[in-house]
Amino acid sequence: MDARWRRQAGLTALYLGVFATIWFSVPAAEPPLRTALVVGSGLALLTALLGAVVVVKARRGAAAMPGNRAADRRYGVIVAVELAVAVLGALVLAGLGWSEFVPVLVCVVVGVHFVPLAPVLRDRLLVPLGVALCLVALSGLVVALASPVQAGLVVGTGAGLLLWSYAALALLRTARPA
Repeated sequence: MDARWRRQAGLTALYLGVFATIWFSVPAAEPPLRTALVVGSGLALLTALLGAVVVVKARRGAAAMPGNRAADRRYGVIVAVELAVAVLGALVLAGLGWSEFVPVLVCVVVGVHFVPLAPVLRDRLLVPLGVALCLVALSGLVVALASPVQAGLVVGTGAGLLLWSYAALALLRTARPA
């Protein structure tokens, strides 16, 4: 496994571990689910920290490798558009009095953004992750509309589990021998 690939997998574990930690903190839940969410958040944070260690170690081996400016620029544009859509959408929903559905919108935006990121990051498995996140968002919307359960509970738990699982998978891939 080359240093650049190892670094990318470490970054995936770092970023998705952090975001999984954040998603696990979205739901307002009672015990025992609250306890499970705290444990999940802790595991996701540990995964992120281990991903950071992988990045630091890989950086030493990749010090002489040039970056890819075009890919970096595309990545930046995709993330900027994602953030703009999520923030503007959240403001619109809040303005309409539908704040409960902000996690649904954000989860859809995050899921959709993985599709154009897959070729940029050369990770085709980001597409099924994005689809799964969109399905979690849809599930949260349906549950919130059909029951007294908050959308954030379904979306935060589901998105946290998906992102943490993917982060852990990326971290495990770095443990394979070269």
